Amino acid sequence: MTNNGDIRSILVTGAAGFIGMYVVKALLDTGHHVVGVDNLNNYYDPALKRARLENIRHPNFTFHEFDLAQRNAVEYLFAQTPPGTVIHLAAQAGVRYSLQNPAAYIDSNLVAFGNILEGCRNNSVEHLVFASSSSVYGANVKMPFSVHDNVDHPVSLYAATKKANELMAHTYAHLYGLPTTGLRFFTVYGPWGRPDMAPMLFTKAILEGKPIDVFNEGRMSRDFTYIDDIVDGVIKVAARPATPNPDYDPANPDPGTSYAPFRIYNIGNNQPIELMEFIATLEDAIGRKAVKNLKPMQPGDVQATYADITTLENDFGYRPQTELRDGIKAFVDWYRSYYKD
Repeated sequence: MTNNGDIRSILVTGAAGFIGMYVVKALLDTGHHVVGVDNLNNYYDPALKRARLENIRHPNFTFHEFDLAQRNAVEYLFAQTPPGTVIHLAAQAGVRYSLQNPAAYIDSNLVAFGNILEGCRNNSVEHLVFASSSSVYGANVKMPFSVHDNVDHPVSLYAATKKANELMAHTYAHLYGLPTTGLRFFTVYGPWGRPDMAPMLFTKAILEGKPIDVFNEGRMSRDFTYIDDIVDGVIKVAARPATPNPDYDPANPDPGTSYAPFRIYNIGNNQPIELMEFIATLEDAIGRKAVKNLKPMQPGDVQATYADITTLENDFGYRPQTELRDGIKAFVDWYRSYYKD
């Protein structure tokens, strides 16, 4: 990965996003020059995205606002400031939203990713790290989810686009020798988080005395992972370009590795939390009880996520450090400060 003695910057897409903001700040704190891109769309409040950018402000950070689905704009960006490393976090997120707005996922998650791959190929990028998702495990029920398992049964368009990203990235690693690493993010939470995710939705409703929607009547669990732990993993991975696996056996293919410079890792907490326990922890931090509106499972949802992070732990020494109660307290404190509760 480039450093402060290298003229090549690090490109972070989705820089105004939740994870993107923290990754940019971590890179800047260690002396890197960072170029950020985000289209600041209105999937959720753009004011929060702009506030994140204000939180980043740094002389070594340059920001560009445009849509990565615009091929000419992406080509121009790469030509003007060819990055050494690309951390691609931009995407149209959300499982339920994909049921009503499939075109947004085609444009943001497929077309834009294709443009990023071409930018990397044509500008000798040393390493592409891209965001995949635990959603790719889809209908799998074997726990914990392992990168060595087959993931060919997505249950949402969002999940299908993330699986497609992995396949596209592998193709470029095979054809052009582009080192690529995919990170399957599990449920990320913390200060500056997304308004469409449970921590923000639940906190807002509890403070306003409104009921919260609890899907599958609470019989769900998620591998909640605190943002600092996620960023630690992203930075570690970005610093070491993927290499071919010399022990890869094409007669017994391993989905998590390859004969090409390509790797896939789960990045999560390896400690799934029952939804009701998560809500109770949130109630304790807020100091109020939630009014629960029990609802059935929603189309595209899965009952549980549970990350096997053995490979990431072995290869990079990754190990999450943040207890749920500590992470939730930090989130609630930020929420009350940001929204002036």
